[in-house]
Amino acid sequence: MRHYFNPMSRAVTSDWMLKELDAAHERITIDIQAGEQDSPEYRAINPMGKVPTLVDGDAVVTEAAAICAYLADKFAEKGLAPSPGSPERGRYYRYLFFPGATLEPLLSVTALGIEDIRPQTMGWGDMPRAMAAVESMTPDTDWALGARFTAADVVFGGTLAFFCGFNMMTPSPKVANYVERIGSRAAFRETHVGF
Repeated sequence: MRHYFNPMSRAVTSDWMLKELDAAHERITIDIQAGEQDSPEYRAINPMGKVPTLVDGDAVVTEAAAICAYLADKFAEKGLAPSPGSPERGRYYRYLFFPGATLEPLLSVTALGIEDIRPQTMGWGDMPRAMAAVESMTPDTDWALGARFTAADVVFGGTLAFFCGFNMMTPSPKVANYVERIGSRAAFRETHVGF
C-alpha cells in the first residue's frame, strides 16, 4: 500500500488509522507548498489533487474517512469496525461521515465569517443543530461505539480534536473529556506531533 501524505493535511487522520492498525505501507509525502499535488503524475492518481490518497493494488481510495473505512474493513481482524450487517454498523457510518459532510463544512464556512446560514438551504444545517448533534454523538465514557475503540473515533474524535485544538469550536465538558481520551492514544500522539 502507498499512502500519499502531508503532515499539514487531512492525511494526518489516515496516517493515524494506519498507525492504529500497525499496517505496513509506504508513505509518500506530497509537498503541497511546492504544488506537488498539482503535478500530472499525482492528478492521475487523485484528480482532485488532495491528500490523502491510499493506493492498494488496483484500489485507489481518496477522502480521509473513506480511507479509514477501507482500512478498517481490510484489516477486519483488528476490530476497528463493527461487522457488516451488524446493528452497530449504521451508527458507525454516521460517525465516519458526519464530520466531513456536516461539521467540517459548517465550521470552515463559519471561520470565514459567514454566519447567516439558513439550515433549510445548507446540507449541514446551522451551528446550534450541529453542536447539538456533536453533543448527542459524543460518548460520556469510553469510545463512540462503546468500550471498543474504532475507526469512528479516528474520524469523529480526530475531527473534534482538530477543531477544539485550533479553537474553531468550544467544547462542552463531555466533548473536552472525549478529546482528551483521543489525545491519550499512543498512535494519536505519534501522528499528531506538535498538536
